[in-house]
Amino acid sequence: MAWYPGATKMELQPESDAQPAIDPTQLILHSVAAPWTKERIFEYWRDSTNLESHFGQSYDGSIAQYIGTQTRADACFRANRRADGTGAVSIETASNLAHTDPWTAAQVEGLIRLGVWMHQQHGIPLRICRSWTDPGYGYHRLWPEWADGGTDCPGDARVAQFKNVIFPAIVARATGQPQPPVEDDMPTPRDLWAYKGTDVPYDAYAYLLDSNRRIVALATQVAALSATVGTLADKLGDDVDTAEVVAAVKAAIAAAVVKVDVTVDDLTPGA
Repeated sequence: MAWYPGATKMELQPESDAQPAIDPTQLILHSVAAPWTKERIFEYWRDSTNLESHFGQSYDGSIAQYIGTQTRADACFRANRRADGTGAVSIETASNLAHTDPWTAAQVEGLIRLGVWMHQQHGIPLRICRSWTDPGYGYHRLWPEWADGGTDCPGDARVAQFKNVIFPAIVARATGQPQPPVEDDMPTPRDLWAYKGTDVPYDAYAYLLDSNRRIVALATQVAALSATVGTLADKLGDDVDTAEVVAAVKAAIAAAVVKVDVTVDDLTPGA
């Protein structure tokens, strides 16, 4: 069995020793539909199911290997091991719960390196699989025979990355061709706070500041009302002097320093 030197070895037993050998002819990319680390993916295979992949990848791009690439793993349905002894090598990658997010730049880089090693180690041809048995590279939903009942895995965004970035880079590196650097398309914290919705004039940070201002104003108002209620409770009795109660309420409000001009339906920051 072969172990990828760029991965952390986390061997699954008894699967690694008990499952039959394969001649690896394909590399198939998956999304695990969970934001898991490679360690959590290992735990899931070990503790929660009788399925498994050869590799797992975290959002940070790091990869773990659970089963040698010349041993069957059960993540690709009919491609796990075919009657002629050939089979697919699989990698599950961290994603959001609906596997709709793109691979991070670190994940893309890790997948490219793994793809190059698979070509060098096992002679996988540098082409996208033309059928479910054809040697080459692919993604889980490419052929129905690779998924029991069908799947959308790894998601539209990642399929586009596979076609436009990952597979071309595997070919380029494996053949020594120059290639453009992989760009990090993940938003920075500054990008997130500067986000503006459609037809919205203010960014997220402006609304956050405005929400804080409104909360402070409302807290002040609640304090004033509480003081007012307490004053009324103290003044109520058999002989109630209305003028005195009004004066006491005004004094309580003044003491709370209340000056609130916020309306609920006014959503303009700074209003």
